[in-house]
Amino acid sequence: MTTIIVVVLLLAVTAYAVFAGADFGAGFWDLIAGGDERGEQPRSVIERAIGPVWEGNHVWLIFGFVILWSGFAEAYASVALTLYVPLTIAALGIVLRGAGFAFRKSVSRTRHRRIFGGAFAIPSVIVPYCLGTVVGAIASGRVPAGGVAGDLWSSWINPTSILVGVLAVTMAAYLATVYLSVDAHRLSDRAMVDYFRRRAVASAVVAGIVAGVGIAVLRSDARFVFNGLMTRALPFVVLSTLCGAGSLLLLLRRAHFVVARALAAAAVALVVVSWGFAQWDYILPETLTVSEASAPGGTLVALLVVAVAGLVFIGPAFLWLYRLHQRGTLEEDDGDGALVHDA
Repeated sequence: MTTIIVVVLLLAVTAYAVFAGADFGAGFWDLIAGGDERGEQPRSVIERAIGPVWEGNHVWLIFGFVILWSGFAEAYASVALTLYVPLTIAALGIVLRGAGFAFRKSVSRTRHRRIFGGAFAIPSVIVPYCLGTVVGAIASGRVPAGGVAGDLWSSWINPTSILVGVLAVTMAAYLATVYLSVDAHRLSDRAMVDYFRRRAVASAVVAGIVAGVGIAVLRSDARFVFNGLMTRALPFVVLSTLCGAGSLLLLLRRAHFVVARALAAAAVALVVVSWGFAQWDYILPETLTVSEASAPGGTLVALLVVAVAGLVFIGPAFLWLYRLHQRGTLEEDDGDGALVHDA
């Protein structure tokens, strides 16, 4: 039962990385799109792409936290006590970016749109970076067991945390460009397809460089996870690389955009899965195993029942939402109270 709950937790983290990752990445490209005139077109594509779905992406983060504190309370206590600074920054950033995105569409003055646009775009970089530092702190063994606090600053300001934080930002940027290329293709906007396609190639190269540097960093700073990546998790690492390369190849050929999007999502998902397998069977390497941290059997059974029930109701709703969005049948407010079709 413990293993099943861990799988559910890993799936929640993976879903958040894939869906919210693209959302954060879109904010990154919004940030560097340029001035009002130069950035108008790409920002329009970004707003159309994430407008109907961005609010639901954080469900997976909440779901993951509920699984962690209910099923592995000791690990949750250690993570929360040690890493409350980056977690708090991430939480504030999520709220700020959501407010910025919502209000930017509701104001007409250029100055106000810039302010709210910055409130959306800047946290879109800060949040994935901070969440990445949390993963790096766990992977490098800087979160102690026993529900006690580790060092307040060095736990998340260290080589592995910085590496994973930067990698999270670059992966989100890559994933977003693929998604946005597909959305631009759906809208028959050839100029924007080429715009985001070029940036997909650039972000993939940067992510590859960061990952290459990361091998040396993990080898010296997170040896246990490094060994896991080179052994039991290696097939997932290789498969992730192949999926990313396949997605880029299809984009370069301007072919099978939907398949390219699926491959990009799979590439990011497999990175998360690789991390999970690399540190198995520790939930906090190398101090707390999954079995040592798990709640009593009755709690795990109840948690699994609730999780399955939630997925039965939430899963189809999300699928229907994404399907409607891709078909261009959703409606959204144009900022003046009138409803316009997203087509």
